[in-house]
Amino acid sequence: MCTSLYILRPLQFALSPEMKNFMLILFGIAVVLLVIVLLGSSKSRFKRGVSMFLAEDEEERRKYAQQAVPARHPKQQKVLSEGEAYYEYDNDDQKYSNSNQIEMVTLIRKSDDRLRVIESTGQVRLMDEFYQLVFRSRKGRTIKVECSRQAYEQIPFNQQGSLTYKKNTLVKFKYIDGTVYNQ
Repeated sequence: MCTSLYILRPLQFALSPEMKNFMLILFGIAVVLLVIVLLGSSKSRFKRGVSMFLAEDEEERRKYAQQAVPARHPKQQKVLSEGEAYYEYDNDDQKYSNSNQIEMVTLIRKSDDRLRVIESTGQVRLMDEFYQLVFRSRKGRTIKVECSRQAYEQIPFNQQGSLTYKKNTLVKFKYIDGTVYNQ
């Protein structure tokens, strides 16, 4: 009987006065920090709402109500000439990752930069070769990757396939007629 009374009896905590004061101070600090967070930002919805509620005349209330709903400006599209439109597809920043990334894409552009050197003996050689392929993903994103000369020549235009790349370098492009590896 004695043990059952012990279980049913509510727990009682005896806090010393110092501990009660400490807990009150901690609670006060938490409340002050919460108020600072809610009212601190100039774009805080809570701050605008309180300001609108405390505004004395109708003019001020309208001002705060207009601030609450910021005007959305539509994106202005840049008008490009024919030459610029050919080279500039979009301004997407390509994300780079150290792991291989795979996406379904379509080849839309090839570009190369080669320095052709002709010696006095008639020998012709290429230096500083740079080959780049530009793909359009299914989501409309443009992906630019560097590749070897062989891959540059083998991948056909407007061919949809699976692009595997690491950072900005081609690993492989797999499509219906085969697979092209960057060598």
